Amino acid sequence: MCRRDPGVAETLVEAVSMSALECQFQFRFERWNCTLEGRYRASLLKRGFKETAFLYAISSAGLTHALAKACSAGRMERCTCDEAPDLENREAWQWGGCGDNLKYSSKFVKEFLGRRSSKDLRARVDFHNNLVGVKVIKAGVETTCKCHGVSGSCTVRTCWRQLAPFHEVGKHLKHKYETALKVGSTTNEAAGEAGAISPPRGRASGVGGSDPLPRTPELVHLDDSPSFCLAGRFSPGTAGRRCHREKNCESICCGRGHNTQSRVVTRPCQCQVRWCCYVECRQCTQREEVYTCKG
Repeated sequence: MCRRDPGVAETLVEAVSMSALECQFQFRFERWNCTLEGRYRASLLKRGFKETAFLYAISSAGLTHALAKACSAGRMERCTCDEAPDLENREAWQWGGCGDNLKYSSKFVKEFLGRRSSKDLRARVDFHNNLVGVKVIKAGVETTCKCHGVSGSCTVRTCWRQLAPFHEVGKHLKHKYETALKVGSTTNEAAGEAGAISPPRGRASGVGGSDPLPRTPELVHLDDSPSFCLAGRFSPGTAGRRCHREKNCESICCGRGHNTQSRVVTRPCQCQVRWCCYVECRQCTQREEVYTCKG
């Protein structure tokens, strides 16, 4: 695929980085702060936690977003701008600019991620969460227009489609993580072996009551998450983690309490823009307190 489609490999690398950074940003105040180094990522992906569901969704969303942007930026050989034919039919509108090619990227992502056996519950859960990421990208598409005409009279408008900033996508997926639905199996849930299945909590099951996955784009998971308080297979724990005393120390430190350190820091302050092209700042020194979780 990388040989056939120049530009794909670079876009994949960009998508991985963007997704990981957004995950870490969204979970920066949580016990699990999206630690993906070494064994932690591998261990998480073997289980069906809410955190795993978020990782699948943010990864597919990142790939969809990065590919659509790469197409419109001319960095891919097999795709270009979104042609948005429905915009051409609107009165006094002309197609123009270069829209993000969501049609190409969403089709590519679905083929790239693939679908395993429908009898494998874990595989269906993962695929469902992948699609949630793609759907959140689609829901955030906006039409941007510029006016043309005498004195900006807007007799003709040039319009194109743009994806929402990826931070907005991450925020929506974080909300879906917080309201994720648990689906169940009577056999080994983590291994993905499907036995008798139960519908999501608080939701009606699918057609005939046999499908545990919701029809709406909600994240689903199989297993209850660990506490992430202590070092283990899934995270390094929260000992030594920096916290905010009024905001999350009690939660992140898991009731173990926190240490307080006082330090002197120097930062730029009282900055002013100087004509024409530079910013001038003073250096201000102040004392601040740093809070870290006890071991």
